[in-house]
Amino acid sequence: MNIDAVRQQAYAMPLTSPAFSRGPFRFYNREYLVLTYRTDMDALRAVVPEPLEVTEPVVKYEFIRMPDSMGFGNYTESGQVIPVSLNGVKGNYTHAMYLDDHAPIAGGRELWGFPKKYAYPHMEVFQDTLVGTLDYGPVRIATGTMGYKYQEMNQVALLDDMKRPGFLLKIIPHVDGSPRICELVSHHLSDIRLQGAWTGPGALELHPHALAPLAQLPVLEFMSASHYIADLTLTNGQVVYDYLA
Repeated sequence: MNIDAVRQQAYAMPLTSPAFSRGPFRFYNREYLVLTYRTDMDALRAVVPEPLEVTEPVVKYEFIRMPDSMGFGNYTESGQVIPVSLNGVKGNYTHAMYLDDHAPIAGGRELWGFPKKYAYPHMEVFQDTLVGTLDYGPVRIATGTMGYKYQEMNQVALLDDMKRPGFLLKIIPHVDGSPRICELVSHHLSDIRLQGAWTGPGALELHPHALAPLAQLPVLEFMSASHYIADLTLTNGQVVYDYLA
């Protein structure tokens, strides 16, 4: 393979059989269970990178089922998202994500900088309850519950929140272990089609783990629960701050 062919073909690793497709990345019947809670402000400030600003001690804990996603397949993920602002623009910083499929782990990390690690999230309806769990190896580290389709919620407010920018810290090391890329990236969801949205009583429990430290942002007060299903597209990212410049 000559040099020009390498340049033309290379977009992901491995060269001759990339771990994920070129996109676009459209998701169908993407199902969310989002449990919002109040946590310790100092703990938040210790993990959110500047120039992002934390405006309130709030975390959104998410379980997401993705049964039909272009290029990534069928998988589930779970993790913590923190409401932030950048230059006065409100958005959400993804702090931690755990999922069970290699393609979106590789693609999410390499393309956008999603902080993805391999684990075993699960979400299902059990009788009258929507249940989300996350296991890291044999250890249960998160359990979330909500009354199933308990009450319809305001879709206008939800759409406004879904259209806010997401922020990620993308880190790619050099061959000597030093950072080659260290950037704050923004991304958006587009072409959103909500199929339904509900709220209701909810609960969340986090357990300490050495390599999956979700409990370092402790649940001090449970605030709200939401459950919604949507088709949407994950757009390309944009670099909004270069830490190495």
